[in-house]
Amino acid sequence: MAVVFDCFGLTDRGRVRSRNEDQFLIADLDKTLRVRSTSIPEKVYGTLGGREHGKLFLVADGLGGQAGGDIASSVVVGTVARYVLHTMPWFFCLSEAGGDDLEQQLRAALHACRKEVRVVAEASGLTEMGTTLTLGYLLWPRLYVVHVGDSRAYLYRGGEARQLTTDHTVAQQMVEKGLLTPDEAAESPWGHALLRCVGADSPEPVADVLKVRLRPGDVILFCTDGLSKYLDPAAIAAALSKVESAEVTARALVAAAIDAGGRDNVTAVVVRTGPVVSSSAPTPAEGTAFLPPV
Repeated sequence: MAVVFDCFGLTDRGRVRSRNEDQFLIADLDKTLRVRSTSIPEKVYGTLGGREHGKLFLVADGLGGQAGGDIASSVVVGTVARYVLHTMPWFFCLSEAGGDDLEQQLRAALHACRKEVRVVAEASGLTEMGTTLTLGYLLWPRLYVVHVGDSRAYLYRGGEARQLTTDHTVAQQMVEKGLLTPDEAAESPWGHALLRCVGADSPEPVADVLKVRLRPGDVILFCTDGLSKYLDPAAIAAALSKVESAEVTARALVAAAIDAGGRDNVTAVVVRTGPVVSSSAPTPAEGTAFLPPV
């Protein structure tokens, strides 16, 4: 069985900011074989495409208080794309048995991002540049989420938008220590103070890596804090619940965040899954531990 995906990403600088320091990426992971020479008939020469094996999603929010935030977020997008294409042996990570290896590769991609941000920062003199990074690597039905900073990933299922990621902010740390309630944290100035980022002058980022087993009909949202700080989970769930295309949904979410204040850049990547269609692809083996279903 195979699932049809409807994906769309959108970013906007908002009402106040003079430039957009957010970036996003949606990419298909396809297997291709290019025939250079063969003894069989010439009609098979050329490029032979295989079935799609996965997808890659990414949002990055350049730090607005730091010089070169837009450059840092762009560097991260380009570095992840190049790493997956040229370095990461993702064809060998298609089975669930290779999940641990894949997790290590995703962490390595994050370290490659930090290294490249540092190189660019030193060359440009913008030594404080940095960015958040929330990345989704989808090998159906497995979704791996790599996260540093306060951008977010949500899973909509059963009428609820569940936040998969945890903000790496001082405010969230205070919530975990019982010093603030979640509502107080949402209004706290400490909500803008990041504990982790992909930064030129920051320590090597320690990423959260989450694994989720998806179901047909699930909707995934990757977004920057320019959206999540203006729309609560109920508003996000209401938007994701509507039977509309990923494009319509993403545009509605970004517009709603701007209407609610729009004082920051706003980015949304929406991924709708389903319906199930017939396929000759084998179903994945059971046995890997994933986050429990919503």
